Amino acid sequence: MQRTLLITGALLGLTAVILGAFGAHGLKESLSSEAIDSFETGVRYQMYHAFLLLLAGTALPLSQKAQKISFYLILIGVILFSGSIYLLTTKPITGIDISAIAWITPIGGALLISAWIAITYNFIKLLK
Repeated sequence: MQRTLLITGALLGLTAVILGAFGAHGLKESLSSEAIDSFETGVRYQMYHAFLLLLAGTALPLSQKAQKISFYLILIGVILFSGSIYLLTTKPITGIDISAIAWITPIGGALLISAWIAITYNFIKLLK
């Protein structure tokens, strides 16, 4: 699981940097400032959780179960939260309209929150 956490964290970090640069330079002329701000929110949350996966794989005292739960909650949460923001904000460019399923954004956010709750619960159990 450690290998999975580290590779996934590194890939999420890599793609966050690429998407962040794309958002700052490639989308500036095509999207409104509000859309750029939303896109950057997706990038920021993706990067936060990339760092969390890297920490979970190296420095955090997490049980195997907590690592696995956190991995899935973070991965699916980032895909739903950040991924849906990317698609929603770039609709004018891509033509991809996911507004009918935009409700997946808060579900992704709830999964990210759940990962933090699972990690916190693991620490509480550990420190008893």
